[in-house]
Parts: sequence; structure tokens; C-alpha cells
Amino acid sequence: RFKYDYNIKFADAFAHEVNSIALYVFNEDDILVQEIATTDKAALASGTFEIPLELLPGQYTLLAWGGLMEEESFDLLPTAVVGLTTLQEMQVKMHRQHNDAGEASVSEDLLPLYHGTMALNVIDYPGTYTETMSLMKNTNTIRILLHEMSGHDVDADKFIFEITDKSGLYDWDNSRLEDDTITFKAWSVTTGEADIEDYETRNNSSISVALAEHTIGRMKAGESPILTIRNRENGELVLRLPLADYALLTKGNYNKNMSDQEYLDRQDEYTMTFFLDEGEWMSSVIIINSWRVVINEEDI
Repeated sequence: RFKYDYNIKFADAFAHEVNSIALYVFNEDDILVQEIATTDKAALASGTFEIPLELLPGQYTLLAWGGLMEEESFDLLPTAVVGLTTLQEMQVKMHRQHNDAGEASVSEDLLPLYHGTMALNVIDYPGTYTETMSLMKNTNTIRILLHEMSGHDVDADKFIFEITDKSGLYDWDNSRLEDDTITFKAWSVTTGEADIEDYETRNNSSISVALAEHTIGRMKAGESPILTIRNRENGELVLRLPLADYALLTKGNYNKNMSDQEYLDRQDEYTMTFFLDEGEWMSSVIIINSWRVVINEEDI
């Protein structure tokens, strides 16, 4: 069986989130002996989904990739062949485009990718045994909200939102491998307004906001993706900051005993609010997932 509880809620979301699963079984020599895959969304969402295996007694390694079967955002690099493919060959690569200069970029919303692996000891004794594999989600949704404090409208199309990282290639154990520097471009950019009531005068005023949405790969503590926002008209830098480093500032008291890497792996959605004044970043405070972060060092 499978569960996706390696998330910030510590709750099993497998039935609600995972739309395909591919399970690979390797023997003690790390040779592929069995492959089972399904995209049956009804079965996966049933809450009782499981994959039956009939294996000879021995030591095995099970590897699962969830969300890989659609082949829209990620590819399994080898063509898996039973009896030939080894565990160490089972790498997964993110789709990306290259420009004439060879620079890599991703501009689409990546489909969620999940990973799981476990050792399995099949004993020489009759019976039915149930094992459960826990999955980890590799993809992260990043929402960048620009809040204009001057009262003027903010035009989202006047800004270029980009995140750069090397998060597009994964080994069989889900470790990040050396890869291209990928520029993740916003796949959705919108402009909106929100009404705010003055509690003293009871008058309503509106604020203008711009929202940019990105999907990036697995973040690694100590190797932060870099978020940049530039003015599209003149190319000037509005802000630049290390995304993961700032996200880790919001671990909070409840998660203080969690390692930085575990927090980044469990949390898969980040909303960061930046405040502008006449189009310039007010570099004193940002809001990350409802946490207010005061910035003491402005030169970033």
C-alpha cells in the first residue's frame, strides 16, 4: 500500500493527490524483476488502493514514482527492461526548454511528482503480508504577491518573475543530481484588487495586487533557489532573494525540532507577499505563508 503523509499536515493525502503510480521491484543484485503501473484515478482515489506482488523469498528494493505516468512534466531516463535495468539507472528528469544559447527554462505548471522507496524482505513462509510505502512530494508551488502601498494600480505585466535553481534531475533515492541551472518562469500572472475597511472611519479603500505563480522542483537546504523580480520596461532589479532561506524563517515553534531539509520536503506551497511603494520594493518586511518576517539586512 501507499501513503502520502510526508507533508506539513502529517496526514495521508495519497487518495486525494496522487493520480498515477509506477512501482519497480529490484532483487538483491539491484536488477529490475517486476514493474507495475496504473493511471486508474478511481482506484487510486478509493482509499483502499494496493498493488499485489507475488515474489520468491529474498531481499528486494521497491521504488515508486507517483505522477510520472502522464509524461507531461517528467521522464524516466532509462527504458525500464525487466532483467536488465539496474536500480542505479532509475533517474527522473524534468522537462525543460533550451534557447539558442543553451539556457534551460520551465514556463509551464509542473504536474506533481512523488517518490518513495523501501527495502522488502520476503520470507519463506505462506501467508499474505501488507507493507506500506510512504511517498514524498518533489514539486513546490510558489506564489508571489506584490502589494502596492501607494494606492496606485500595479500592473503585473510590467514585472518579470523568475526563480533559478538546479532541481530538475533526481536519482533513484530522490537525491538531487548535478543539473542545468533552470529558470522557472511564472506560468500564471494576474492582477487584482482587495477592499480594506478603515476601522476608525469605516471607509473602504482598495489595494492593488499582482500575483505570479511558479512550480519548481525539490528544494535543497543550503542550495537555495533564487527569486528575482525585474521591471520589464527597463530591466531594473526590483528584488532578489534566496527563496528557501527565507521560507525556512517561518518554520516556527511547532516545527523547530524538524531539520531544515525535512521542513522543505514536507511543505509544498509557499505564498510570499512583498510590499511596493510606487513600484519599488519596501525592503523592511515580507509575509510568508501568513508569517510576518521583518528584514534587518536590506542589502540583499
